[in-house]
This record gives sequence, C-alpha cells and structure tokens, in this order.
Amino acid sequence: MDMGKYKYDAQKKANKAKKKQKKIDLKEIKLRPVTEVHDYTFKIKNAQKFLSKGDKVKFTIRFKGRELQHTHLGNELMEKIKADMSSIGKIELHPKFDGKQMIMVIQPL
Repeated sequence: MDMGKYKYDAQKKANKAKKKQKKIDLKEIKLRPVTEVHDYTFKIKNAQKFLSKGDKVKFTIRFKGRELQHTHLGNELMEKIKADMSSIGKIELHPKFDGKQMIMVIQPL
C-alpha cells in the first residue's frame, strides 16, 4: 500500500472520531449565602438546563465581610442544591472552602 494513501486514511479516521466526541464544558453558577428564593430557583433551572445538555456545573458561594462568620448558611444552601440536583446529576466535587468561597461541582448522570 502507498504510504501517502495510508496516512490520508488514518487522518480521515482520526477526524471522524474527533467529530463524534462530546466536548464537556464547565459552567459556573455564582451565589451568595443570602440569595433570595426567586433568584435561587432561576439559577437552579439554568443548572438543570446545563446538566441536561451534558455540561458540568460548578456552584460557587461567595462570602463577603461578616458573612464568613456564618458559614452554616453556605452549608445549608449547598445541601439544598444537592437535594434539588440529585435527580439530574451527581456530585463530582463535594462542597469545600477555597478562600472566601465555597465550591461544589456536579456532573450529569
């Protein structure tokens, strides 16, 4: 077989395989510990839409000033997010503190 033809066929196969791959994006949703109910539901709906498309979702809760003394509010919010997202995704990275913010990553089922 001709080497040029072999290289061409190998490149065609690689391109076809690359086309069929699904690129997974990481979408970030930022919240505060004092986020109101309507804003929370709106962001949860967006997160569910992202997960249904196959993207991962990173939830970030930012604490400002004195809010750092009330980290239990952030923990409660993360537990609420876990409960709302359990039907559509699973937790990849459990809630943890990273400086002045708390992060959690959820991937689609």
